[in-house]
Order: sequence, then structure tokens, then C-alpha cells
Amino acid sequence: MIGLYLAGDSPLHRMPAGVKLALLLVSIVATAVFVRTPWEVLAAGVVAAGLSAVARIPWRVAVAQLRPLGWMVVLIAVFQVLITSPARAAVVCGVLVVSVALAALFTLTTRVTDMLDAVTRWLGPLRRVGVDPERIGLLLALAIRCVPLLAGIVHDVAEARRARGLQWSMTALVTPVLVRALRTADAMGDALAARGVDDD
Repeated sequence: MIGLYLAGDSPLHRMPAGVKLALLLVSIVATAVFVRTPWEVLAAGVVAAGLSAVARIPWRVAVAQLRPLGWMVVLIAVFQVLITSPARAAVVCGVLVVSVALAALFTLTTRVTDMLDAVTRWLGPLRRVGVDPERIGLLLALAIRCVPLLAGIVHDVAEARRARGLQWSMTALVTPVLVRALRTADAMGDALAARGVDDD
């Protein structure tokens, strides 16, 4: 989901990455603070869908960005219904889905390099207090790369588990994913150390 960029010439594609990132943060905070009813959630969803249309994002691609949320949204909805109400569950789940949709729209219309350059520029003034913007940019790049990488690991392990007839075994999913994720992190750390990233 994260890190996928679709080339285009829409207004959202042409907007500077820093401006889009600022608008994304403001939009997510505003949605979390001001959306309080299912109807407001629906309105926010319509706005997010409209922005995707403006950016000319194919609907299959837009839906694919939300598919990984499926089980999480179901679990949150059940929990919210049990402790609050169906209306509150709709609001909480709706805000989560809209926020992820907006974040996905940002990544679909923004090159990763532009995104990292914007973050590095924003953090530039913090050099005087000891913050290294380039290092933080590297961490962000690694995080962006690791999300689809981890998703791929989960998918591969889930397919292997299904082939062995263990699709209902959480142990057969969690243990191999954890082992492969740790091995990947270790290899990535060795590669960064070999390139002198840890050198002061």
C-alpha cells in the first residue's frame, strides 16, 4: 500500500509534496476531531472519493489500498459495538478508513523522493538542536519500504500455510512471519552498517 506511486498530471500530482503532506496532516486531524456522526463519516468518505477521482486513481487501485484494513476494521467494529454503540462503531471505523484512504491518496500521487525531500526540508531548522534531518529521512524511507516488504512476507507465509492445510493456525502464521521479519531486519542492518550509515 505505502510507497506505490501512480504517474499522472492531475492537480494533486502537480501539487508540491510539502503542501500535500501538510494538508494530509490537517485533514486527518480534522477528521478525527470533528467527525462525530455516521453521516459526517459518509460526507468525509465522499470527499476522499472525490479527491481520488480528481487524481484519476482507478477505483480498483483505490480499493486495494484499503483491503489490508479488512480484519482490523471488523475487530474494531465488534469491540466498539460491545462497549459503546453501533453508531460509535461506524464513526470510529469510518474515521480510520477515511484517514488511510487520504494517506494512500498522498502516496499514490507523490514520489517517495519528493516526500523525503519535503520532510528533510521541514526538519532542517532542527539541526541546531542536534537533529539530523538526513538520518530521519533515511528512517522514513526504510519505514516506507518495509511496509510493503512486511506485507509481502505475510502474504507468502499465508499462502504456504494454506497450501499445508493450516489456514486456521495462528502459530503457523505468526512464527514464520516473525522469523523472516527478523532475518530481513538483520540483513538490512548489516547492509546499512557496511555502507557506513552508523558512522558518526
